[in-house]
Amino acid sequence: MSSESPECFDAWLGRTNESVDLVAPAPIRLMQATLDIDDAYSLPLARLPPLWHWLYFLPAARQSDIGPDGHPKRGRFLPPVTLPRRMWAGGRLEFLRPVAVGAQVRRTSVIASIQSKSGRSGQLVFITVQHEVSDAHGVAIREEQDIVYRDVPSPGAHTRAPIVAPADEQFSRVVSPDPILLMRYSALTFNSHRIHYDRPYAMQDEGYPGLVVHGPLIATLLLEELRRAHPDDQIRSFEFRAVSPLFDTAPFTVAGRLESRKALLWARGPRGELAMQASAEID
Repeated sequence: MSSESPECFDAWLGRTNESVDLVAPAPIRLMQATLDIDDAYSLPLARLPPLWHWLYFLPAARQSDIGPDGHPKRGRFLPPVTLPRRMWAGGRLEFLRPVAVGAQVRRTSVIASIQSKSGRSGQLVFITVQHEVSDAHGVAIREEQDIVYRDVPSPGAHTRAPIVAPADEQFSRVVSPDPILLMRYSALTFNSHRIHYDRPYAMQDEGYPGLVVHGPLIATLLLEELRRAHPDDQIRSFEFRAVSPLFDTAPFTVAGRLESRKALLWARGPRGELAMQASAEID
């Protein structure tokens, strides 16, 4: 187990990064195909659907700068945390106005916090990165991204009982996360983390029972299910939290319900467990 403490990473607090991109239409069409989206409910191609800015500002590390887990080597923008497992744990987003397809956009990122904690599963390091996405008219999207680093559990380690997911949905969809879906999403987001496509690595090196479904993919599927059920509503904000991982070994369900102008959303695993919890403000 690593003995890292927050003081080790003080130099990374406040570190910033800027990148620019063009909101090209091709990734949007490819995402629609990957998610089996029916054009009857999808937003017009003139504007970027919510969360789909994740198709842009992609990491462009050189092949020689890739670490053994498939991620860019640590210690560049993010601090050199040595705990082996790295996951996107959740986030909070505000959609201030639509981003036009074809627009030039800029993302400004800053490391807002770094916290080290010890839990039943071992040591954890949490990093929050704040992003602002802007176009010629100013800031369009504000986002906070939570990243967690953790140890690989020891054999026979105690695991907590799963949280039971709600079952009172008003709309839902069953998703079969086969390796082709995971590979296509990895390609679209230029995500080379091996847990999503390299089964021997995922199972033998990181101790998972199969390929891991991407957290951002689950979040996108949740919001797409809301858009399918309520195509005329505008999504103003969204927040999500990963609760337990999903794998390519069984289907899972994305579901939700409306309570006034707030959508409660969740992903339910094959044994009824809560995998992701989310909510969206709409009008």
